[in-house]
Parts: sequence; structure tokens; C-alpha cells
Amino acid sequence: MEKKKIFLSSPHMSDEGYEQKYIKEAFDTNWVAPLGENVNQFEKEIANYVGSKYAAALSAGTAAIHMAFKALDVKKDDIVFCPSLTFSATANPIIYQNATPVFIDSEKETWNMDPKALEKAFEKYPNPKAVIVVHLYGIPAKIKEIKEICDKHNTPLVEDSAESLGATYEGKQTGTFGKYGVYSFNGNKIITTSGGGMLVSDDEERIAKVRFWSTQSREKARHYEHKEIGYNYRMSNIVAGIGRGQLKVLDDRIAKKTEIFNTYKEAFKDIPQIEMHPALENTKPNYWLSVITIDENASVKPIQIMEALEKENIETRPVWKPMHMQPIFESYDYIQVEEKSVSEDLFNRGVCLPSDTKMTKEDMDRIIKVIKELFK
Repeated sequence: MEKKKIFLSSPHMSDEGYEQKYIKEAFDTNWVAPLGENVNQFEKEIANYVGSKYAAALSAGTAAIHMAFKALDVKKDDIVFCPSLTFSATANPIIYQNATPVFIDSEKETWNMDPKALEKAFEKYPNPKAVIVVHLYGIPAKIKEIKEICDKHNTPLVEDSAESLGATYEGKQTGTFGKYGVYSFNGNKIITTSGGGMLVSDDEERIAKVRFWSTQSREKARHYEHKEIGYNYRMSNIVAGIGRGQLKVLDDRIAKKTEIFNTYKEAFKDIPQIEMHPALENTKPNYWLSVITIDENASVKPIQIMEALEKENIETRPVWKPMHMQPIFESYDYIQVEEKSVSEDLFNRGVCLPSDTKMTKEDMDRIIKVIKELFK
């Protein structure tokens, strides 16, 4: 008999059925389109939760990044600084705007964009149009340092907080340090709407403009009038209803993700070849995914861990392959200050472990046992 499947990070609806209540309201009022009370309220509730003034509910986190760049007037041949160690959705919208990404290496303390490499990038390219930073796997970046560098160079900052909703730096929510913050509600995120994203900002006029662009840039006229190119990026009222219900259990999900991370940390403390994803002391990660790195001199390699767990029907994933190593992006510049590329090293040595909030103690014991056996 096949062993129970353990997922990396799958959707987890609330036990209380909050989502069903809001979805039912949408059906009962026949508001299932990209308009309605759930969309309006979800925007307000997310903005209130993170401490931002305004929010626009969109079809995906990628759409939110795209709209952030459009709101900043990023255009052909503009340069945008982007971390290399991230998912391609961070970089793709730079290309949507016909701009040029310059990829920045990571630092070892959080695995996020290295402020020193960012400074080096400004020396080489003094006038980028924007900087986008990622809070990788729910671990806050050195966002204060990065923001200070951007401010010094009068360059707007976008935060890709797709993986870090609820994570804080010195008590302030990730996604609220820059001009724009982006959250994702994809199926594997800490809370999910099945798909969807949110753009937050304190700029009321720009958020209103993003809502306009995202509903096909339709002008206020009796007929269909368009003076600008538009996008079909607005979140549906059904999806927003799921999001409103999920938001009620976000703090519970963060608590569970933290428990999972700490369980792994305790289990592997006597295996010196395994290191957990580090974080700064003045931050509170959401630990969306628990990630380990394996010492390069260890006899056990990351692929062996992934294959051993796969045999037990347990899902894992390598660390993101850096953007500067991707065939589609390899022609773009890459800035590093360390002699050895940190992002490449993390990709070569990293493993994302199951971090599903529905996992039981027995599930965790199963995963840990397989890994420990390899290091005996």
C-alpha cells in the first residue's frame, strides 16, 4: 500500500469554514465577477493587517509586481535591480515592461539581496528606475539597509513579499517599507485564495490607477472607451471571499509554520552538516518554507535527501535556481561582492523541506527519520 503523501505546502482551509461564509455571500448576492463586497473588504482587511493605507486586489502576485512597475513608469531600456535568488515571477514583469534586469547576489545572513552588492550595482548603474527586493521563504531581508541605500540614490523600492505575508522586521510588516508591497495567495502560500495577489501602497492615486488599469483601462463613458492599454488583472469576488476567510487564520498558520521550523531545527541540532535557513534577530519570519543547507564537504548530498524522501512519498524541492543561471536571463548582468556566488552556493546546497500546516507529529517524525538515517 502506498504511504501517505506529505506535501511541501498545500492549501489549508479554515476548520471554522470562514471561507464558505464569504463565498456563499457572493453566490447569494450573485456577485461572482471581479467586483463586489468581498474584493472591497479584502483590500481593506489586508491593508489594515499589514499597516498600509491602500490595496488593490489582483489576479496574481505577478500581476501585482507588473502593476507596481507600471505605476513607477518602468519602461523600455530602464534598469531594474532584482535579486538573483528568487522565483522567476519576480523578474518576468521587468521584461513585460521591456526594461532590463540587473541581478544582485544574496548575503549569507538571510539569503536575500546583499546590500553591499546593491551598492556595487549603483556604482556601475547610477540611475536604475527601481529596485525590487524579495523576502525569501518568509525570512525578512535586510530591508532597512536596502531602503536606506535606495533612498540615498532616490530610487523607488518594490517589496516582493509573496512568500512573507505576516513576517515582520523590527515589528513592521514586510511589504510596507517600500513604495509598493506585493503579496501572493497562490495555492502553496501561507494563506491562499487558489490564485490571486495584492498590491499595497500609501499612494492613494497610484492604487486607484492600478485598479483602473487592471479592469481593462475602461473610461467612465456609456460606451467602451479606452485611452490607455488595460489588463484583465482584477481579483474575482469569489477568490476574494476565500481570502477573507483565510486571513482570519493567518496568525494560526504562522504559528504552525514556526513550530514546523523549530521542530526541524531541534531534530537536526546534532548534525553539524545541516544548517537551517538563518534569520536576523530583529525579525519575525513567517517560515513559509523550512529550508536547510548541507555542508559542501558532507558525504550526503541534497539530491540524496530529496530522492530518499521521494521514495517515501514525501515532497521536497531544491532552493530556487538563481535568475542569472536561467537560460532566459543569462545574458543580463549579475553583481556579486563575495568571491564565491552566494546564490549559486545556496542553490547547490539547499533543500526545501515539507512545511505543510496540515502535517501531524507523525508526519514530521517520518520526514526527520528518513533524513537522520542518511547521516548515520
